[in-house]
Amino acid sequence: MEESLAKSNKKKKKKRRKDDENLSDETQDVLQSYDSTAASFFLASGGEDGKVRIWSLHQRKSIASLESHVSVVRQIDFSAEDNLLLTGSRDKTVILWDARTWKLRKIIPVMESVEAVGFLKNGALAYSGGENGLLRIWDLQGAREVTKELEAGSDTDGIECIIAKENLGFLLCVHADQSLILHSTAPLQTLNTSEVIDSLPEARRISGTHDEIIDLAYVSPDRSLLALATNSEAVRLVSLATTDSQPSSLHDASYFGADVALLEGHEDIVICLDVDWSGCWLVTGAKDNTARLWKIDHGKQSYRCVGTFTGHAESLGAISLPSNTPPDGSAATQHPLSYPPTFFLTGSQDRTIKRWNVAQSLSTKEADAAHKALYTRKAHDRDINAISVNHNSTLFASASQDRTVKIWSVEDGEMQGILRGHRRGVWSVQFAPNRYPTVTGDNGPASASRGLVLTGSGDKSVKIWSLNDYGCLRTLEGHTNSVLKVLWMPLIEPSDSSNASKRSPQIASAGGDGLVKVWDANSGECACTLDNHADRVWALTVDPETNMLVSGGGDSVVTFWKDTTSSTMAATAAASTQRIEQEQELENHVHRGSYRGAITLALQLNHPARLLALLQDVTDTNPPEAGSLSGLKAVDEVLGNLGEDQLLTLMQRLRDWNTNARSAVVAQRILGVVTRMYPATRLAGLRRRGWKEVLEALKVYTERHYQRMEELVDESYLVEYTLREMEEVMGGVIGAGASETNRERDLVMV
Repeated sequence: MEESLAKSNKKKKKKRRKDDENLSDETQDVLQSYDSTAASFFLASGGEDGKVRIWSLHQRKSIASLESHVSVVRQIDFSAEDNLLLTGSRDKTVILWDARTWKLRKIIPVMESVEAVGFLKNGALAYSGGENGLLRIWDLQGAREVTKELEAGSDTDGIECIIAKENLGFLLCVHADQSLILHSTAPLQTLNTSEVIDSLPEARRISGTHDEIIDLAYVSPDRSLLALATNSEAVRLVSLATTDSQPSSLHDASYFGADVALLEGHEDIVICLDVDWSGCWLVTGAKDNTARLWKIDHGKQSYRCVGTFTGHAESLGAISLPSNTPPDGSAATQHPLSYPPTFFLTGSQDRTIKRWNVAQSLSTKEADAAHKALYTRKAHDRDINAISVNHNSTLFASASQDRTVKIWSVEDGEMQGILRGHRRGVWSVQFAPNRYPTVTGDNGPASASRGLVLTGSGDKSVKIWSLNDYGCLRTLEGHTNSVLKVLWMPLIEPSDSSNASKRSPQIASAGGDGLVKVWDANSGECACTLDNHADRVWALTVDPETNMLVSGGGDSVVTFWKDTTSSTMAATAAASTQRIEQEQELENHVHRGSYRGAITLALQLNHPARLLALLQDVTDTNPPEAGSLSGLKAVDEVLGNLGEDQLLTLMQRLRDWNTNARSAVVAQRILGVVTRMYPATRLAGLRRRGWKEVLEALKVYTERHYQRMEELVDESYLVEYTLREMEEVMGGVIGAGASETNRERDLVMV
């Protein structure tokens, strides 16, 4: 066995030497240059055993093992200027190695599990990132951190990877929540290693996923931002800019879908949010039992918390701001940022509702100050899911899992009435906007003078209530799962002043079945169903100017629904008018006997009966025009110059007519005209558009018609024979009767 292996190795060596001798001198020089270059290259690898191994690419083996880490080595970086190797491990250390001797140079304790490390400024600085979610900069000479110490983030903030390129001017951090954050390295250009700087500024944030969308709302006066509560402690502000231009700089976040800001402050998941009439003030409620008031100054890129409201014993599930608009020309209308809302309401799992009065002047120092509720009311027997304030801020409604909706006075918090009728918990409640038209209920029209209330429940129904008698006007059913959000659609006047008819009031609902439905409030019929979500739809809002619906759900998808009702109605009206005009034109052609124009319009308008009547008249023309296949040369010309759509439509009509014995003659006549006037290649080109099915149907019934004709011909021989025999018999009887009496002649006639 050993002798055979030795012989095989000798043969391989001889063959290799022979191949080398056959190589050209130029090729041998290239290989020698490659070998000398590869001899100076090494590969460093880190493993789960905490060891860093150095591999020689020339010798194809490990030449050194660097043993100092006690946990997984996550990243390695090399500085060619200083011949240094940098390694980061989950043992919470960063180690600097000498690449000449492979000896340990320095250990830097970072006190967090390290996922990413690398050199900056030609090896003078280093960066690190890990489980705390912080990008940290280190001075390697002094083995100290040059960025200020910050509070560690949550588990989802952890950094998993950092990408750095010297010429890009930023560091790209990949976080556990699938977000990408670009940090500008401009402050490092003039950094003195003896000073301490703030963390590198965030130039841009890109969200890979928004997680589960729990609530959303338009913010900013021009509604160019969307606030998202995404199953996290922070609220995301996303740009809705519709510009087609590319971002002009790293800090430019004006494109659609760009992350503009992150409102951080809550210590647990944000459950609900609401915005005031101006879009400049936002309130949020979270599982940390607190509510926060935010000032949104998009013009100055300022988004800050101006007040924290603590008092509930359990998590907040509902929050609402007043929606009444100040008088036109008032100071609050002109400078909404200087006039915060006067109050807001909160509902909690502790089954209480609270009214909070907001101070006229709030400062940053007061953001964490304690604010006392004006009143607290024990409202329901189970969790409170939603709160809505009416248009003049005199009443508010609260919806609960106890299957009731209660109406309260805003001023003193006294209950005014109870809406009963839902069979399961009520998830959403909304007051009708100001000056909303009268809604027709099951028992006739109901006045909206006192107010209308819209509710959605876990019993899969939507109900409209009148506050005149606290009765249900109409129940809308169509969802196959709980109705989680409802709202009133704004009334938009038709753009065409000549259109006297106005759209009836509409409402929208979102359900656990993943559907968004738009309903006609008067008829109770579903106007349309919007389907784009794979999970339940928690959030729903609408732009009052454009009627654009925005929905967000558990599938982490935010969907924008454009209201095309007006354009669809206008297009339908225009198409109807055009069709009436074309039908009248068709009647004129028929009346004048202009078959050419009549047949063209009949094909265009898809009128099979009129087309059949026209072709019947043409084929019955007596006498037919000389040289015409159909009976009229004008019709031949029309049939010979049809487009593909018209030709296919005509063939489909011929197929249908050919199934009936009464119209089969016309169908066969026109089919003959078509097959004679069009080449086979033209007809074969219709194969992709259903020609095969049409041809098969024509073939089957045509064969049946020919078989019937053959049977008739065969039967005609029997008829002829019978008639001939009858003539002979009749002739004999008549001959014999000539010599008989008149009585016998009468018998012969019978």
